[in-house]
Amino acid sequence: MNLDSIDKQLLHHLQENAKQTNKELSLKLNLSVTAIYERIKKLERAGIIKRYVALLDSKQLSLGFTVFCHIKLVKHSEENITTFETTVRQIPEVMECFHVSGDYDYLLKVLVKDMEHFREFMVSKLTSMEHVGSTTSSFTINQVKNTTAIEL
Repeated sequence: MNLDSIDKQLLHHLQENAKQTNKELSLKLNLSVTAIYERIKKLERAGIIKRYVALLDSKQLSLGFTVFCHIKLVKHSEENITTFETTVRQIPEVMECFHVSGDYDYLLKVLVKDMEHFREFMVSKLTSMEHVGSTTSSFTINQVKNTTAIEL
């Protein structure tokens, strides 16, 4: 789908605050409320807007310890990959999981309370999975950038 400049501006405003009303957006973009509504519906139908979410402050929820885990599977069979991916989707501490190239097979972004919580996660959930061969973890020192907005 080709996006015109108004679509891009609309998406920019929605990424900043998806709770804005169509009236507020219409004033910012100098369009009618109906035109805004139709453009949003078009973007949703096209799958460009996938969903609307609330972004939570993990530190305020006592989950401020972010860890990146590199995972290497024992064997790269379709069954092992499917089993690992199905299982990891069910683990609440795993915020993101990427199948990657290079020395490791997967990169996980894990959100836990503290080091003790991370140890429990590793022992009871991650390394107990039969297809996990090895892991390497990196602990964040400081978050330099975190955005959900895509620049258009």
